[in-house]
Amino acid sequence: MQIRHFATTLCAALALGALAAPAAAQEDLIFKKSTVWKMLTPDDKLAVYGVDDPVVEGVACHYTVPEKGGVSGMFGVAEEVADISLACRQIGPIKFKEKAEQGDVVFRERRSLIWKKMQIVRGCDAKRNVLIYMVYTDRLIDGSPKNSTSSVPIMPWGGVGEPAKCGEWVK
Repeated sequence: MQIRHFATTLCAALALGALAAPAAAQEDLIFKKSTVWKMLTPDDKLAVYGVDDPVVEGVACHYTVPEKGGVSGMFGVAEEVADISLACRQIGPIKFKEKAEQGDVVFRERRSLIWKKMQIVRGCDAKRNVLIYMVYTDRLIDGSPKNSTSSVPIMPWGGVGEPAKCGEWVK
C-alpha cells in the first residue's frame, strides 16, 4: 500500500513539474559520432545539437553531449554523464522579444529516466553588454559541478545601427 502511495505521489510530482516548466527552445540534431563500438547494441556516441534562444533573436547555441549505447541506451534508461560542452554565437541582429531574469532557462533536457536534467541558462553582463550562456547538469538529490560557459558580445550586425543593450531587458 505504501509503495502504491509513493508511486502515485511521485507521478503527481513529476506531472506538476512538467506543467510548471517554462517554455524553452527546441533542439536540432546536427550530427553524431561514435566513440565506443558495441557489437549487438547501439554504440556510445557524441551528439552535437543546435538551439536558438527563444527570447533573444539572433543568438544560436551548439552543445555536445555524450550518449550511452548498450542495452540501457537502446531502451532509453541509461543515466547520461554530465560532460557537456557549449558554444553560443551571434548569428544575426540581436532583438529581445521580452524581458527576462538572470539565469532564465533557454533549454532543458532530461539526462536520465527521472533524476537528472541538463539546462542551458542565460544571463546578461550589462557592464560589458554581453549575453552569458551556461550549461550544467543537476540531479534531484545532488548536482554536478561540471559546466560550460559561453559569452556572446552584442555587436551591430552588418555595421548598421546601434546594438541592443541587454541590461535594458533584464527584469
